Amino acid sequence: MQSATKTFSSDGVEIAYYEEGTGAPIVLVHGFASSALANWYEPLWVKTLVEDGHRVISFDHRGHGRSEKLYQSELYRAPLMAKDTANLITHLDLPPVPVMGYSMGARVTALLAIQSGHLVHTAILAGLAENMIKGVGGEPEIAAGLRAPSLDDVGDPQARAFRIFAERTGGDLEALAFCIMASRQKISTEELGAISCPVLVAAGTEDDVAGDIAPLVEAIDDAEALPIPKRDHMRAVGDRVFKEGVLRFLEKHGSR
Repeated sequence: MQSATKTFSSDGVEIAYYEEGTGAPIVLVHGFASSALANWYEPLWVKTLVEDGHRVISFDHRGHGRSEKLYQSELYRAPLMAKDTANLITHLDLPPVPVMGYSMGARVTALLAIQSGHLVHTAILAGLAENMIKGVGGEPEIAAGLRAPSLDDVGDPQARAFRIFAERTGGDLEALAFCIMASRQKISTEELGAISCPVLVAAGTEDDVAGDIAPLVEAIDDAEALPIPKRDHMRAVGDRVFKEGVLRFLEKHGSR
């Protein structure tokens, strides 16, 4: 059960967030067209982490879930979403905290560790690996698919998958179309080399959206890999191997 929605102003944008549990804090950063509910509550991540002794803080990105919807692409640049995350950590007066992001949330988490490293104790970058550096592609097709009159009008397979997912999660299709055109920024190996905290890189072995784990691990000084066997981008999210690996990583680095 998702807790009552709380909100705060992140540089003038209203962001919805949620808290569960009373232990050591961890912040969760969801992926594109998703929400805290879809990415973290439904796959039982919140339950798993609360039972492991954590205070779990999740939020809805700008343009997603119950947060404010914006209709200009430049307002969805990934560094701005990383600043939202930093502002939430500061708003809650948290100590340096573990942060876990999935897919777009992994990009945002990496940028948070680059821009505001003093706020991040450890980082878990999941569902996006080599393609954080190389780029994913398909943004115009996805935006067109989100804006199409109906799902029947969407022919591109990747765009169709995102349209189905966005409809299932109750997303604002127009806001998401603006978001996809600005949020998929590449992060260079030089920028990634500035991350100083321990990092876990997790991705399904069949995840074409994420790409290969190794190049991202190699770009970050203190990083380790967690392959999730036989899982693609959607099916890796709630996988037991993923959850168990994250819990081991948090225990190893004293984040419990």
